[in-house]
Amino acid sequence: MKWHTQDIQLFLKERDYIDTVILPLYPVSFADDIQQTVAMTEFINLLSGQLEKQFKGRILMLPGMSYLKIISEEKRLADLIEWEKELISQDFKHIFYITSDSDWKTVEEQLDGGLIWMPSIPLDNMDDQYKLSILEDQVKQLLNVFVKKWQNND
Repeated sequence: MKWHTQDIQLFLKERDYIDTVILPLYPVSFADDIQQTVAMTEFINLLSGQLEKQFKGRILMLPGMSYLKIISEEKRLADLIEWEKELISQDFKHIFYITSDSDWKTVEEQLDGGLIWMPSIPLDNMDDQYKLSILEDQVKQLLNVFVKKWQNND
């Protein structure tokens, strides 16, 4: 379910059955790596959309956390831990963060939720049909990750 009015109405009715939340992490930079961070954000945004379609009714896809790359790792981690505390307090059993920013790998062990790092695939010059095919392949790989996590914790 997406963070949209219609989906949230359904979420509120079916909340007992929706135990998983996904928070995409979107880096933003205006420095030399601006194109790289835009590509990462675009890729994770599109991938998250495809993932939500696959798991509609089982997950809540949040709109994502944008953060400035110039902010210290400690501050970014503290912000994410605040998100995590809120999500835990809302009784989500499974919390996942999805990103293409490898910086998060260095703090992964400090998170209660699961970090899913996906290397960004440059999609800007691809035909829409080819782009969709690549995203579907990526989602198929992620399906196994989610199912294993659910099986191990249920």
